[in-house]
Order: sequence, then structure tokens, then C-alpha cells
Amino acid sequence: MENTVIVLGLFGSPRRGGNTDILLEEMLKGAEERGAQIERIIISELKFSPCLECHSCDETGECVIDDDMQRVYPKLLEADWIILASPIFFYGVTAWTKALIDRVQPLWVRKYQLKLSPGDPGGRRNGFFISVGATKGARLFEGAMLTMKYFFDAIGADFAGQLLFRGVEGKGDIRTHPTALQEAFEAGKALVNGSVQGER
Repeated sequence: MENTVIVLGLFGSPRRGGNTDILLEEMLKGAEERGAQIERIIISELKFSPCLECHSCDETGECVIDDDMQRVYPKLLEADWIILASPIFFYGVTAWTKALIDRVQPLWVRKYQLKLSPGDPGGRRNGFFISVGATKGARLFEGAMLTMKYFFDAIGADFAGQLLFRGVEGKGDIRTHPTALQEAFEAGKALVNGSVQGER
């Protein structure tokens, strides 16, 4: 369908069916209810190398490593919304998530060195971050948020919002949170309607 919103969900946890998975699925359900086309990528199931810092992308904006990231790049560039979900590991995103983020260096090159527009130059693309951390520290999400800010910028998406939950550790414990699942579902509906709020 011509005007269908494409929403890409990036599952960044190595623990399948865990808290960030649950929240991301709820958000995708909300978006799908509003007519969005949903794509899912489970990062830990990809076979790909971290960035080798070979600088081969400097001239072309293309990565020379032939692995599963080659099928991720077009999805990152085609989606209207990219929702990335990762638990907090040592005050940052998971290693799987960070490896994928590092591999978007070619898209940064395209944007800032080659002056090419990532994605559709006529469209407005957006990013959203979901995260859960076991502790309750006030600065728990600071490192991850900074990483996400620059990830979304590199792929040509505005950082449009986040859902962050502290003090949740056991697998599936997010289901006992009084509002988390509903918040994620409503956020998914809202992003298709263009009414996502900035933060939680």
C-alpha cells in the first residue's frame, strides 16, 4: 500500500522473550493495529562482524564486509520508524546492539562525508528506544541514550521518543508493571498517528 507506514523493530537482547522483547512486541502490536507494516530483526540471530575500522566505506558509503548486515542496511533505510529495544548491560546497550550500531558507519559516511541523504530524502524518518534496567540509579540510561542519539542521527532518523523502566530484572517481570505494557501498546499506535510524545 502506497502510504503504509513501515515500522522496523530491532530486538537487541540476547534473552529471547525477555522484558525488552515483550515491550517491543507490544509497541509493534499497537502500530500494526493502526495499519503499519511491521518488520522484525533479532540482532543476536544475525551472523555479522563488528566494524573492522578498515575505512573502505569512506569513498563509497558502502560496507565491504559480506555478512548479514548487508540485508539490514536497506531495512534501516526503508523504514519510517525504527524502534530499537535493548536491556542495559553495564550502563550501555548490549554487545549485539552495539556491534550493529558500529556497523552503520557507512551510513554516517554517506550523510556527513559524501553528503548523501540516508533513506528517502523527501520523507521524515523517526527512531524510538525501549530499555529496561535492573537497578534504579538516576543515571542508569545516560550512556545508552547518548549512543542511541547518534545511532539514529547516523541513519537519518529523528530521535522521537523512548520508554525506559528501572528496577526490572527477572525474565518477564515487566508484565507485573502496572502500566508498562499499555504504555508500549499506546506508543505504537501513537507513532503511526504521528502523535508520539517525547519521553517517559
